[in-house]
Amino acid sequence: MKIEEAQALVDDWIKTTGIRYFNELTNTAILMEEVGEVARIMSRRYGEQSFKESDKAVDLGDEMADVLFVLICLANQTGINLTEALEKNLQKKTIRDADRHKNNSKLI
Repeated sequence: MKIEEAQALVDDWIKTTGIRYFNELTNTAILMEEVGEVARIMSRRYGEQSFKESDKAVDLGDEMADVLFVLICLANQTGINLTEALEKNLQKKTIRDADRHKNNSKLI
């Protein structure tokens, strides 16, 4: 699925199943909540924290998809074409970081 397709799919879902978008501030708070859930899994799966018995069945991919869904909602609400934004961002990073990472001794 292309990003444009994902944005259209989420928009259609919101307008049919979700009824309407939550306002931008509410969606920003939901995004932070979802990112926190991803962070919780990451700190337990890859960090030093241990899982509680009730947390062992969580699906990292599903939680990441929740983050993506809300981010797409915010992009749709604010008129951001995520394909264009990502392409522009990658171009900026490519120019800015052309030699930066190659010269980083920590990455060798």
